[in-house]
Amino acid sequence: MTQSVVVQVGQCGNQIGCCFWDLALREHAAVNQKGIYDEALSSFFRNVDTRVVGDGGSISKGKICTLKARAVLIDMEEGVVNEILQGPLRDVFDSKQLITDISGSGNNWAVGHKVFGSLYQEKILEKLRKSAEHCDCLQCFFIIHSMGGGTGSGLGTFLLKMLEDEFPEVYRFVTSVYPSGEDDVITSPYNSILAMKELNEHADCVLPIDNQSLFDIISKIDLMVNSGKLGTTIKPKSLITSSAGAVKKRHQKPFDAMNNIVANLLLNLTSSARFEGSLNMDLNEISMNLVPFPQLHYLVSSLTPLYTLADVNIPTRRLDQMFSDAFSKDHQLIRADPKHSLYLACALMVRGNVQVSDLRRNIERLKPSLQFVSWNQEGWKTSLCSVPPVGHSHSLLALANNTCVKPTFMELRERFMRLYKKKAHLHHYLQIEGMEESCFMEALSSLSGLIEEYNQLDATKSMPVEDFPRLSVAM
Repeated sequence: MTQSVVVQVGQCGNQIGCCFWDLALREHAAVNQKGIYDEALSSFFRNVDTRVVGDGGSISKGKICTLKARAVLIDMEEGVVNEILQGPLRDVFDSKQLITDISGSGNNWAVGHKVFGSLYQEKILEKLRKSAEHCDCLQCFFIIHSMGGGTGSGLGTFLLKMLEDEFPEVYRFVTSVYPSGEDDVITSPYNSILAMKELNEHADCVLPIDNQSLFDIISKIDLMVNSGKLGTTIKPKSLITSSAGAVKKRHQKPFDAMNNIVANLLLNLTSSARFEGSLNMDLNEISMNLVPFPQLHYLVSSLTPLYTLADVNIPTRRLDQMFSDAFSKDHQLIRADPKHSLYLACALMVRGNVQVSDLRRNIERLKPSLQFVSWNQEGWKTSLCSVPPVGHSHSLLALANNTCVKPTFMELRERFMRLYKKKAHLHHYLQIEGMEESCFMEALSSLSGLIEEYNQLDATKSMPVEDFPRLSVAM
């Protein structure tokens, strides 16, 4: 069994991380009712005997003593990390896993990347090495961060380069939360474009998440619940409700519920690596099968059901309907329509009581309505994990390497150019040592190159599929 380490950076990264660890513990508690430390738990948790002096003796088998998350928490403001340490998850982390400062990065990529990067490099490396030492077979680093802020985008991408240098054989999966058009950080287009260059060069797989998409999904769930339709009720202590127990008002941004969706994406992504199934998919297989060209490693994710952990008592979606949902634009975690764009490859990760025949039947049913590149018409990767999410009989995560991510990048470039043409806010970046105007031009060039690669693929959409003759086998 392999292990993964989660590195959560900045306010957004730590809030999503907090949600992830909460859901992971609940999921394992539902499956592991005897309290035995097993291989599934070992993928994200260590079992520590806290009575042992020093680092705590790791116990590889037997009863669960104290579970410690395989995680490193980094934020240049103390607020969110302190909240986690005072909350219900405080025993899952200890001070050896945390790196905080008090000043914050001031929504400035250059401060996070150049200033805090060099200041904390050794300290971060030490924590990462320590986490790696506790693993028998470290396979993947999951980095969770936002693109719009200073610490998430700046220090988050600085870390990516460090991981590549220090652990070149270990996969780097990045969950990046992209700002929406109505973002409250004015400089977020600068931060995002500067971070994009680093993601292009140093990540193995990036799962882009769009804040606006998450907000729209939560609004739909909210509407469904308030419509009072038969069988639609919301549970009093769900992650969609506020502490008062009432459903959050539409004008408030329900970050807890939005973070819950992203955490659930990570839970489903790793389910096959944690639990048994008739068709397991390892994390390295995702990168191997879904990334045909090094830079085109952005995977659009869609999830069904979207409400998690039985937050909402909505009748379960029929299996076939679930597959249709995964390809509809309403279920994408960024604003995109993969059905009308070009697929390079697609992975379907199914959980619960689903048969291989159900998978094949639905792929055959959906295939005619989806456009794949001419050289990869059979670009499907599938997995079946027998353990369903808590509160559901089955679920599906679809990961698509699809040209539909291009509009997100183009919109980002437009927002960047609106600021950059006026040289607005540029002086805040240029006063940081090591930061020059050429950094902006290189980042813009890197993003334009990526968009052009997607354009070239889109241009092949109307090309006929070559039907190569097959060797006939005498029976």
